[in-house]
Amino acid sequence: MKILIIDDQELVVLSLYKCLTDLGYQVESSNNVFGAIKKYDEFEPDLVIVDINMPVLEIDSQKNDTTNINEKASGLEIVKYIKKIKRHATPVMILSGNNEEEIIVKGFELGAEDYLKKPLSLSEIGIRVGKLLGTQTDFTVTDRARNRNIQSTCVGVVIPCYNEENRLAVTEFKTFIHQNLGYHLCFVNDGSKDNTLGVLEEIRKSNEDRVSIYNCEKNVGKAEAVRQGMLHLAKENQFDYIGFLDADLATNFEDFDELVQTINNSSYKIVSGSRISRMGAAIQKESARKIISKSINLIIRKVLQMDFNDTQCGAKIMSKEIVEKTFQKKFLTKWLFDVEIFMRMKKVYGSEKAKTLICEKPLNRWMHVDGSKLSLKDSMKIVGQIGQIVLHYR
Repeated sequence: MKILIIDDQELVVLSLYKCLTDLGYQVESSNNVFGAIKKYDEFEPDLVIVDINMPVLEIDSQKNDTTNINEKASGLEIVKYIKKIKRHATPVMILSGNNEEEIIVKGFELGAEDYLKKPLSLSEIGIRVGKLLGTQTDFTVTDRARNRNIQSTCVGVVIPCYNEENRLAVTEFKTFIHQNLGYHLCFVNDGSKDNTLGVLEEIRKSNEDRVSIYNCEKNVGKAEAVRQGMLHLAKENQFDYIGFLDADLATNFEDFDELVQTINNSSYKIVSGSRISRMGAAIQKESARKIISKSINLIIRKVLQMDFNDTQCGAKIMSKEIVEKTFQKKFLTKWLFDVEIFMRMKKVYGSEKAKTLICEKPLNRWMHVDGSKLSLKDSMKIVGQIGQIVLHYR
């Protein structure tokens, strides 16, 4: 039997394609409204799975101003075409992160047979597809679909790596990307001198669709590695948000996903993790470091004129708009690029507006990894870098 998938997010399409072809279905896909209508007529599917929010036309095509389509619920046009215009009995399953009651009701009024809200599991999708088509597929045989979930958003995550051969948690990375189908991990190999690149290839194996490696032949520093990785991901249209995470997983995936949920359910454009409630135990026996850390934090708060507890946490998630507006030029400093992002936001949006777009969210867990913290000498260099920022962005 034939199934047509209509969604503009490649991560979702690939997940559904593999799941449904494993079950023996013939599958084709489309990523825009008009392309889907054409594909529907040509392919004549037995079932249509459609997302609610997607482009009306092909990406890069000029918009047809004569169309009167609600871009926030453009997928409903496909339901309308099948059920009202063609008057076909082809079952339609709406798969969407849009939970607005009005949209859900409209979908059923147009004739959709099912409406699944993301996040949801591949197993559930397979079972519901079988019921709609009346197939007797034994879903237990598709082990690749077990414990695998499609999130309500598609997220790209940059992970800068420098000489991480012996520290990368290969199993943890592979498990996460296998189970969370709405994530794409982009590892940036920052000119590592050890076998980091080989370890990254091991993580990427069998996960080529959801893991990419951006290789810097020479060491460019964390700030530039993150910047290049973020701009690389921003070229793709499928991501709702893009962020970065430290390779040592001092902030774990569970906490990072909470940052994603925070930005997705708010009007913030950037959500930054804060280790402030977890840092005391790590430095309580190092009085000199504690004094320096607090002093640097105080200076940064004065420079930013924002009540920020921890600008330097290596876990942040943001809209593509922020990436496009604040990552185009190289950062001045090696370690304080987080501060520079906020300074650039103030220039773009104005000081008061920028404050409303930034959220600092305390982490539930933060683990110090040996060898990852800056030395006291490096901490002193930061003061000089703050001075650079003040002079450049004043």
